[in-house]
Amino acid sequence: MTTYKSLKTEVKDRILTITLNRPERLNAFNFDMQSEMVEVFKKVNDEDEVRAVIVTGEGRGFCAGADLGAGGSTFDTDKRPSIDKVGPGGLWRDGGGRVTLQIFECLKPVIAACNGPAVGVGVTMQLPMDIRLASTEARYGFVFGRRGLVMEACSSWFLPRLVGIQQATKWCYSGRVFPAQEALDGGLVSEILAPEDLIPRAREIGREIAENTSAVSVALMRQMMWRMLGASHPMEAHNIDSRGIATLGKMADAAEGVTSFLEKRPADYKLKVSEDMPGWFPWWDEPRFG
Repeated sequence: MTTYKSLKTEVKDRILTITLNRPERLNAFNFDMQSEMVEVFKKVNDEDEVRAVIVTGEGRGFCAGADLGAGGSTFDTDKRPSIDKVGPGGLWRDGGGRVTLQIFECLKPVIAACNGPAVGVGVTMQLPMDIRLASTEARYGFVFGRRGLVMEACSSWFLPRLVGIQQATKWCYSGRVFPAQEALDGGLVSEILAPEDLIPRAREIGREIAENTSAVSVALMRQMMWRMLGASHPMEAHNIDSRGIATLGKMADAAEGVTSFLEKRPADYKLKVSEDMPGWFPWWDEPRFG
């Protein structure tokens, strides 16, 4: 397992746990964390032993947002080095967006286990994760307006789709920090747990996926659901549903799924995400059909 400067990683029970590991700075987001998270989420697609991913924070915080160690010039892109300058003009890309886009591309389910304060990029990085759990100690804040900035990490796309435009504007326009119960009431998280129950619950969800489902089925469904959030008509879903059923129905995992059910035994799925995705995947790069 690779050693990182700002993260800890562990694979157990086919679950990869990524722990943001700058506890002395409440796991504040810096260039190391940005590049390392992109690397981990890119690599995990080829790691067939991993069936689910948990992201949490070391110590009492999840992520306190961007590291503000540079003071007033923290967000001045002309005054800091960047690995995100692209193109002949040196256009700058938001680092949080690089992370969330890589999570969006992930083929494994991602569970956020928010153990403490999560503001700025600390909360926006959780938006493309599939299941968001909160400790009773969690706090959230889309604080950009209070820092003279705008929302980042593609959150203007993710947040309204997750919680609705009215709730998204309420949180972002005020920029205030709010408790876990409000996050639950507003649809940002699915459960609130005692601190000692947070990781066990995340692992319980991860194990249920790992022990009972086809890796290829879950990988395809993850991309189908996220990408259909931007579809203009249900016919787009019908097209890919039809293609998926027609293809997977001929593959070994479908036969095993039905046979194991009829024989009343646990399924033993063999297909691998790294090798056995359908030939038409990724379908969104093809010309539209239908």
